[in-house]
Amino acid sequence: MLNYLWAGMILVGIIFGAFTGRMQDITNAALDSSKEAVTLCITMIGVMSFWTGIMEVASKAGIIEMASRKMHPLIRFLFPNMPEGHKAEKHISTNFIANFLGLGWAATPAGLRAMEELRNLEEDRRSRKVSGAVRKKGIASNEMCTFLIINISSLQLIPVNVIAYRSQYGSADPAGIVGAGIVATAVSTGTAVVFCRLMDRRRN
Repeated sequence: MLNYLWAGMILVGIIFGAFTGRMQDITNAALDSSKEAVTLCITMIGVMSFWTGIMEVASKAGIIEMASRKMHPLIRFLFPNMPEGHKAEKHISTNFIANFLGLGWAATPAGLRAMEELRNLEEDRRSRKVSGAVRKKGIASNEMCTFLIINISSLQLIPVNVIAYRSQYGSADPAGIVGAGIVATAVSTGTAVVFCRLMDRRRN
């Protein structure tokens, strides 16, 4: 759908430029934007490599595992029906930590593994007919919905992406967004948690 949307916008822009005699401006904008996109990608690759490396070092040093243990009470609160010590817990914790540091690209692999483990948990429940009722195949479990919503809201302490973008485009204070980012993501995450708990009660 997005492919059609972007293609339509580009087509409309070209047609408008042709009818208004501004094709030269469109051509110049396309060339300048291409150059800018490459420069931005190089900048983001450097930032991504640095922070992904930091996450890998933290993982090898046991810091991620220690932080996961500290987050156990929070995970139990958010996912009360998930079995104690389930495989998904470690991946969920890693995803939350990466998002907390603003490392969306580092959070994605852990998020995918967490969702896969939650799906396996739901399939296991379905095969055992939890609470005497057969769960319909293809319907996300409470845990899957909760994880997805909280992952999307993603509380962030350091919005690395935004800071990198602001630095790339010449901001005088690239990190000036940190305070507003913390407040905004704290509100969105708090709202997500309240919504998930209310929906859990309705579904149960």
